[in-house]
Amino acid sequence: MKPYLTTRSLLPENQESPIELLQEWQTEDSLFYLRNHFPYPQLSQHSFDLPIFGHIPQPKVFTYKEIQAMPSKTLTVLLECAGNKRSYFEPKVYGEQWEQGAISQGTWKGVPLAYLLSITGLLSSAKEVVFEGSDYGTRTDMEGVFYYGRSLPLDKALHPDTIIAYEFNGKPIPYKHGYPYRLIVPQWYAMASVKWLKRIMIIDHAYRGPFQSIDYQYYPDPEGDEGKQPVTTMNVNSIIQKPLPYEVLNQGVHEITGIAWSGKGRVVEVDVSVDGGKSWNRAKPVFSSAQSYTWTLWSYTWEVHDAGEYVIWSRARDTEGRIQPQQPFWNRKGYGYHAIPKVNVKVE
Repeated sequence: MKPYLTTRSLLPENQESPIELLQEWQTEDSLFYLRNHFPYPQLSQHSFDLPIFGHIPQPKVFTYKEIQAMPSKTLTVLLECAGNKRSYFEPKVYGEQWEQGAISQGTWKGVPLAYLLSITGLLSSAKEVVFEGSDYGTRTDMEGVFYYGRSLPLDKALHPDTIIAYEFNGKPIPYKHGYPYRLIVPQWYAMASVKWLKRIMIIDHAYRGPFQSIDYQYYPDPEGDEGKQPVTTMNVNSIIQKPLPYEVLNQGVHEITGIAWSGKGRVVEVDVSVDGGKSWNRAKPVFSSAQSYTWTLWSYTWEVHDAGEYVIWSRARDTEGRIQPQQPFWNRKGYGYHAIPKVNVKVE
């Protein structure tokens, strides 16, 4: 069977990966999830020029050939939409009703942003780095036209693994995933990894663009801004790929499989419960990596002889001691869902 993306909206195009069927280390282009805020941008020859300006002593426009000739870094990185699993929140929240497929993993090659900034230099007054994409459009809550833009604090921008990518899985980045340049920010939710990157600006103050100050903020208050916090690092999380929800199984031996990941350190344990959380058993890693930016594929062998209805849970723990909770942190924009996944099955 050939898997396909699942459509959440067409304009802009938002589609999620068939996550239950992905068993590869790299997600191919045709199955990599799509998250857009606006229609796809029109590119021109100027799209291959990348200007860096602002609070730097030597503003410069880098060409595509110059960037390709620079020292590069290749990283396999999991990208997860901040709204992944939004449809599971109770009470329900507005926004794209993602299930669990707004997550994919690929190998990106590019130039560390720190290297580019070593050429332009930085002034002591610099505070943040702003990244603006070529995609633009209108919003429902504000008048005007806006380009998609985000900023990073200086320490994250200068991390050696924050890269300006120009290749994906060994080829130029596909158009729908940000060609010719995409910012890749490992361990942060993917709203930070700006696509169709057209310019970089260093500023001496806090960036207040709407995709930073309004969107991609946790709002625990159903109506107000009390407790508002920015969305940044991915939570520790897991997915049960097999069996599928409400699947009917035969008595005997079954493999429970899934994916686990984290935005801090690495996943070190995945436990599985087949009795609704009363008892837990350690799953075995099927494929994991010493890298901190990738998912772990896991499996648990379940031998079941009694007919009936069962609830399967999975729970991941990372090297920072973070563990999936039973209940998610509810917030009115529906970001960062990472509660223990639960799959109901029936054994006959």
